[in-house]
Amino acid sequence: MDEALGILDAASKRYQEGSKEEATLQLAAISLLYIRRIKKLDDFLNYYQEFFDPSFEVKVSHTFATRKDADAWLSSGKAADGELVSIAGQGFQVIPLPRGLSLLRTPLPEELGPPGAE
Repeated sequence: MDEALGILDAASKRYQEGSKEEATLQLAAISLLYIRRIKKLDDFLNYYQEFFDPSFEVKVSHTFATRKDADAWLSSGKAADGELVSIAGQGFQVIPLPRGLSLLRTPLPEELGPPGAE
């Protein structure tokens, strides 16, 4: 982590203060510092490894035929923040809102097509 922060700092100094590039590198560094501050470094490192693991597959926790079925499950209290579900072949992620959990449209890999396709 410290090495990555040092590299980001050195790279940001190559750009003019206030430029988009400098701001982007600062954002990356601040993101890493935040992950360390909230003590989620291990979770982040696991995610990082999964990101580059060619055998990693996105896991759908539940499959529903209809949105009504998914909403009933969501209301049951069994859903967890971040779970990915499929409703009639479309992906959704469970997210927290002030009024409770909801479903956010999140395309599944198979909906996006093969890697490199546009």
